[in-house]
Amino acid sequence: MTAITLAVRDSTTMLRRQLRHMSRAWSVTLMLLAVPIVLLLLFVYVLGGTLGDGLGGSGGRGAYVDYVTPGILLVTITGTVQGTAISVALDMTQGIIARFRTMAIARVSVLTGHVLGSVLHTLLSLAAVLGVAVLVGFRPDATAVEWLAAAGVLTATTFALVWLAVAMGLVTTNVAAASNLSMPLTLLPLFGSGFVPTDSMPTVLRWFAEHQPVTPIMETLRGLLLGTPIGDSAVIALAWCAVIALAGYAWAKRLYNRDRTR
Repeated sequence: MTAITLAVRDSTTMLRRQLRHMSRAWSVTLMLLAVPIVLLLLFVYVLGGTLGDGLGGSGGRGAYVDYVTPGILLVTITGTVQGTAISVALDMTQGIIARFRTMAIARVSVLTGHVLGSVLHTLLSLAAVLGVAVLVGFRPDATAVEWLAAAGVLTATTFALVWLAVAMGLVTTNVAAASNLSMPLTLLPLFGSGFVPTDSMPTVLRWFAEHQPVTPIMETLRGLLLGTPIGDSAVIALAWCAVIALAGYAWAKRLYNRDRTR
């Protein structure tokens, strides 16, 4: 077998390992799903009427569920990748990574299994949350091409943040530290345009919200799914995804390749 064939085979094995772990940890999956769903229901049914009217006109709750859903989708991604950081840290502290290093398997396969497993897990979570959003009134008017583009943006975002989360799991010394280090990722949609327009924020917070990574991603999703102006948000969003993915991959690779035991 060639080196590429071996890497693909071993990566597939590691992916099956991750999927098996996920199938046995339904409580974790339900907990990760509960947070974005509870936030969606809270903001739509408790605050949606007032916030929806504040978007302009008298759109009320119906207008707000359309506005907030892209932000909830980003909360779903950031929450799930936090679980990736914890999973990687758990592997490191339990010594299984050290054992994998002694086996005749492609080194890249261990991290690849984590990444692919987390991406699949996140996409399934996104589908579930999107289904709940439709049930509570989300009404996108996207074409098939726009839906595919939105799916591509969500996948690229997930892939980038997963690599960053893998690096965070490798750099920390225990599970609690991995959870704490990745926690700020879950706050980015809250401090962006996820729940309210940035022009309603104080000056300093507005500057941060407009220049952080997830805001252009959410604006791109709104444009694709709801027909709002996208402008240069799509280009900026993809640029952020590329930068985060490359930085996360390089950081994770350097950490994994160094000789270290915990």
